[in-house]
Amino acid sequence: MVKVSAISERRTSVDDVFDYLHEMITTLQLKPGDKISEAEIAARFSVSRQPVRDAFSRLANLDLLLIRPQRATEVRRFSMREIEKARFVRASIEKEVLFRASANCDAEGEALLDEELRKQDAAVEAKDVDGFGRLDYEFHKALCAVAGADYAFDVILEEKAKVDRLCMLGLSKEQRMPELVADHRAIAAAVKAHDAEAAIAAGMKHLSRLDETIERITATNANFFESSDS
Repeated sequence: MVKVSAISERRTSVDDVFDYLHEMITTLQLKPGDKISEAEIAARFSVSRQPVRDAFSRLANLDLLLIRPQRATEVRRFSMREIEKARFVRASIEKEVLFRASANCDAEGEALLDEELRKQDAAVEAKDVDGFGRLDYEFHKALCAVAGADYAFDVILEEKAKVDRLCMLGLSKEQRMPELVADHRAIAAAVKAHDAEAAIAAGMKHLSRLDETIERITATNANFFESSDS
């Protein structure tokens, strides 16, 4: 009997395993500290263990998995040091993006930001947490486009990914989507008004929203953090 493979002909098995686990981890279906079996994942995708090892390696490079010799692979717990590092780098980049966006914003840029805000309003109305998370990325990508620095989004994307799980906890448990949309609206308004100082202030306030989320999670789920950070 021929076994039907779950792997797409256009993609490698590593890609499919990576995407599956990345989704499971970033949406917290797999939580910090959860163990992952290489053999079980290989069986699920009807592949050998090598593609699974390669996918595990890619996830480890993103600080999403902890791979240890002779011990079970597990979803990496949050590291306060890495969180602070990611936020420092992202804040530095976003300040420059907002400065340039405020100087460069024209009618086309205004329309782009307005459209992104419209989509976010719809996601809030539908209570679409996953969709809002994707739209959050698109808004910051749009700011980079308005700034004429689309390459900056590559850095923002990398650093934002390191705290996405925390953001997801904040969205799902605190229902703060309307607050975040209000932040985005304030950023967009300042950029459209060519007020760089106000745009940067609104942007830094937006990034600081994570502080309360971290406080709540450390109080209720201290086991989600690496013990060295305690």
